[in-house]
Amino acid sequence: MKILSVYSDKINGVLSSFDRIIINGYLLNLQNSRQFLYYLIQNNVQLVDFASFAQKKTKALCDHIEQFTLDNNAELHYMYSSKTSKSELAHQIFEKNPTKTGLIATLSIVEPCRKMTVLYDKSTNKLSCQSQYTKCKWYYLYFNDSEFGWMFFKIQTWFPFNVTIYINGREYLSKLFNKENIQYTMYNNSFSSVSDFDKAQNIADSILNKHLSDSFDGLASKINIHIKDIQRIMGHSYYWCVEACEFATDITFKERSDLEIFYKKLVETSYFTFSCNDIYSFFGRNIKYIHQFKGEISADLRNRYLGYRIKFKLGKNQVKMYDKSNSLRIEVTINDPKDFKIYKEVESKDGTTTKKWVPMGKSVANLYRYAEISKNIINRYIEALPEINLENIRLTELENISKPITVEGRKYSGFNLLNSETLRLFEIISQGKFLIKGFNNAHVRKELYEDSDNPKIINKVTRLLSKLRQHNLIKKINHKNRYMLTVKGRRIISNLLLYTNREILS
Repeated sequence: MKILSVYSDKINGVLSSFDRIIINGYLLNLQNSRQFLYYLIQNNVQLVDFASFAQKKTKALCDHIEQFTLDNNAELHYMYSSKTSKSELAHQIFEKNPTKTGLIATLSIVEPCRKMTVLYDKSTNKLSCQSQYTKCKWYYLYFNDSEFGWMFFKIQTWFPFNVTIYINGREYLSKLFNKENIQYTMYNNSFSSVSDFDKAQNIADSILNKHLSDSFDGLASKINIHIKDIQRIMGHSYYWCVEACEFATDITFKERSDLEIFYKKLVETSYFTFSCNDIYSFFGRNIKYIHQFKGEISADLRNRYLGYRIKFKLGKNQVKMYDKSNSLRIEVTINDPKDFKIYKEVESKDGTTTKKWVPMGKSVANLYRYAEISKNIINRYIEALPEINLENIRLTELENISKPITVEGRKYSGFNLLNSETLRLFEIISQGKFLIKGFNNAHVRKELYEDSDNPKIINKVTRLLSKLRQHNLIKKINHKNRYMLTVKGRRIISNLLLYTNREILS
């Protein structure tokens, strides 16, 4: 569906950028038992004295954070229950003084953690450095940051002082828009209007050129009082990696009513017409290897209090579509980057380096690739959106493709729309994987018939393709022996599959 061209007169603009991003920070040298032992030795700490040493470090960190909170005129609260929403409490505190920038509130709570400690090893009858899953005190520091907007910084108060940072791409953009004097209005984490969409998109793209890790390092050094000492001994500070990343494209309409007219039917039609093959192809996968995929492919349609939302998942990664005020949002969430590739220098065993495609890691330096992949998924998804006809299919159109026609003295039969083979043919040629490069005789017959190399089958599919062309359901791609659906063909087939799938499910 060419949604941008079909509704061009009703669209204000399009904006693509990061949405919610969760960044984890690890002091890698303290995650390893051998290196952690080296750190203790450099501090002249005997293993038997580790408990008192660690408690002093934890107390010093807690005292520093609480004093940091007081110095910034922020509120300090201890959370007695994990059921209480920390985000809601922080927002309530912020509403008391909504013009304040910097630290807003610090909340502490005991939560599960993975800590480094010293334990008795039964196998050696000695004390040793080990990693242990337990609980400890965490601090959540909520900021209205001058650079990132609303965000929080979460830190573990026991070794190895793991950190989590939450930032919101739309909040970040709003701060950049303010600096560039771009006028905008926001609704529920989306821009309902922007004075200059082209300039706004250029600013959104410029985020990828910023060294975000420098900003994270600066913030961590203010909060973790032990960073300088750890960096002096171990030579490294925090390693920043992406835990979860959302990237969204907002298609902003002039009025909410312009979107409401077709949105509900678009969601419903997408749910019933997209197949597993379509979902697989959205994520840039070669469809011929789908049988090797061991994860889950799923579709989920829900009517929430905010409106309808449709979500397609491939393993742990997902693409979803929903509406926000006058914006249609298509959003990609990457939780497992190893499902995608990145082109980078790789060191071989002999010490030489070569550039090649390898599974993508979680390093914050790969955010540019997160954006590239997300944009491609969104573009495929938008391109694959089914044609919708708000007045449904005209009966005459169905009658026309059901009746025989004569073209240049040659007679072509009509399609039996109740025949399962016909519906299967329509399903094959409307798959998302054929959107860009189209399909040919081999593609169709291999999916439609078992004995696909039989000359009779080849000739039969040739006649089917010819019939589809003469009924104006498909068209030939210039200079190639491939075909793709016409606008009329996609509209009719999408609606037919919608109604037949509805009947099957009911």
